[in-house]
Amino acid sequence: MNEDLPAIGIIGGSGLYQMEELRDTAEHKIDTPFGPPSDVLVGGKLGERQVYFLPRHGRGHRILPHEINYRANIYALRSLNVRWIISVAAVGSLQEKYAARDVVLPSQFYDRTSQRTAHTFFGEGIAAHVGFAEPISANLRKLLAESARSLGYTVHNGGTYVNMDGPAFSTRAESEFNHRNGFDVIAMTNLPEAKLAREAEIALATMAMITDYDSWKIEEEPVSAEIVLSHVLANAETARRVIADVIPRIPNEPNWPEHSALNTALVTDRKLWPQVTIEKLKPILSRFVEK
Repeated sequence: MNEDLPAIGIIGGSGLYQMEELRDTAEHKIDTPFGPPSDVLVGGKLGERQVYFLPRHGRGHRILPHEINYRANIYALRSLNVRWIISVAAVGSLQEKYAARDVVLPSQFYDRTSQRTAHTFFGEGIAAHVGFAEPISANLRKLLAESARSLGYTVHNGGTYVNMDGPAFSTRAESEFNHRNGFDVIAMTNLPEAKLAREAEIALATMAMITDYDSWKIEEEPVSAEIVLSHVLANAETARRVIADVIPRIPNEPNWPEHSALNTALVTDRKLWPQVTIEKLKPILSRFVEK
């Protein structure tokens, strides 16, 4: 692989890499210090760009949200020189204006998870605190909005994604709380990806695909797996078309703010970094140690 050519990562359902435009495909089995990723990665060329696809739940949807090895997933992508990630996810709508099959491009997250210690690469002698006030790449979100609108889809650019643990859906009380507080969509997977991507100096944007109204909307049938799956195929086709359109719009040079996120995040004096931790985080720390 030519390390001078940064790649683009796509995280989502396994159907995403079944794209007519994808050529020269190959599977990549990646070992990481954090264990195995959700599945093998499928790499290929989309136009002139190298793209890697990772099914977050494994092929056949075998892995529950709280079982996903988020660190391994993001580490594997970064080790393949991925510098942009489009994270595609099914979400529930918390507001009337977001209807099933709409596309929402969140700009914020609200964290209701309980596994935050697993949402960082750092520790073991190297402390880092990345800036996360703006958790989504504004540049990548803008490109996704332009592509989706040019293809005629209903797009909402901005909003807050509530990340819950799952795997059960919300109770009505929880859903009504999130609705009343003005949050926009809810799901179970994207916040850990965004935090780890920021630490890995990858620009990430979430493409949230509405499948249901969660359970706050009394006049609607409460969310169920059957309802969600009824919209998944249509949303997957939307995602495939938008991805094919946006890839050529992404620049070749990784020079967005997210690509230097560690400049102001690393706290521990370089002289104190344990060599074993440096080796463990080599794909992430290489520009600080390979002088």
